[in-house]
Amino acid sequence: MTAVPVTADQPRLAPTVSRQLFLDSGYVLLGFPLALASFIVLVVGLSLGVGLVVTVIGLPILSGVLHAARGFADIERLRLPGVLGQPRVRPTYRTADPGANTWRRIFVPISDTQSWLDLAHGILKLIVAVGTFVVTVTWWAGAIGGSLYWAYDWALPHGPDDTDLPELLGLGSSTAARVGLNTAIGIFFLITLPIVIRGCALLQARFARAMLTGVAEMRDRIIVLEEQKRAAASAEAAALRRLERDIHDGPQQRLVRLAMDLSRARQQLASDPEAAGRTLDEAVTQTRDTLAELRALSRGIAPPILVDRGLPSALAALAGRGLIPIELRVDPDLGTPEGRLDPAVESTAYFVVAEALTNVAKHSRATECQVSVLRSGRQLTVSVGDDGQGGAHVAKGHGLAGIADRIRAAGGELMVVSPAGGPTEVRADLPL
Repeated sequence: MTAVPVTADQPRLAPTVSRQLFLDSGYVLLGFPLALASFIVLVVGLSLGVGLVVTVIGLPILSGVLHAARGFADIERLRLPGVLGQPRVRPTYRTADPGANTWRRIFVPISDTQSWLDLAHGILKLIVAVGTFVVTVTWWAGAIGGSLYWAYDWALPHGPDDTDLPELLGLGSSTAARVGLNTAIGIFFLITLPIVIRGCALLQARFARAMLTGVAEMRDRIIVLEEQKRAAASAEAAALRRLERDIHDGPQQRLVRLAMDLSRARQQLASDPEAAGRTLDEAVTQTRDTLAELRALSRGIAPPILVDRGLPSALAALAGRGLIPIELRVDPDLGTPEGRLDPAVESTAYFVVAEALTNVAKHSRATECQVSVLRSGRQLTVSVGDDGQGGAHVAKGHGLAGIADRIRAAGGELMVVSPAGGPTEVRADLPL
């Protein structure tokens, strides 16, 4: 069972206090009749279905009750975004296989956990709805009736034998005392109205969210974590395979040749010292080249400059080795001790830029490139663009699949925009 976002998770402006007050009030006030209707329908249907379950008729009735509970749950899910400010989420219910017979279709909702949670919510919601409805009506009545008491006090009967609240409190029985006390009470209700109504709406909405989408969202979170784990393992395995291939094709071959050169120089020492010297010179050159390749490989594993000086310096060094002009924009705070990111996020951002620049140099035929690494709130956005021939795609390889695995392992998202003919933009959003 998975939760499917029905509306796009886009940033929206926060509603004003007055607008949120009316949204919350409408949510709570409408919730009571809906809760009453669902309680009556579901309790009667459940009682009838359970009572007749020993017969053939009971199971179809029970299945129908679960479908009705699903309908009431869908209505509640439609109302939740206005209160919680989150996208509407609807779990994916279990469905019958194509071609399943009637009894199989009847048993499908009975075996679905979310359907029973919908049923439980439809029955238990009345308890929460009654309390929040009473509090909401009371606060609205107190706010309106008290703050406007001065306008209708003259129309209320005040006999000599009547004892009003001001008189009980020792304030006297005058009109001024009555109007003053009731107006003060009304102002108190009016001031606290948005807070109290918001609390009632959140209580009812969070109860509904926990019952109607909580289990599905938890399972979705588990699935995401499993995907991140697989992506991390895949990225690590790919990095190890590439490192093994690079060592085999580079330093290992040079070390083999170095050993052969040293053996030849040893044999030449007695017969031809000059030839032995030339062979040793070649061996020294091989040693320097091997060290250079090992340093390059070490930069690919964990660049020392990234660890010592932070992401801006590491990216500046990376851009300085580029084969084409690279425009670099990096948030300067990322290099300060206070602004340093988590090492895993820094490493991911660095390798995203490094792999993207490698693809630009090898495949894009670009003449210039732009690299942007900026932090916005709790998100780091890494963007690499070029004016090349385009056509880049994750499915086509060229290192983009490895980038996608690294980003997915960090909990981020990768976006590649590369139409034929260019330009290309590789963008990664990493959570902080």
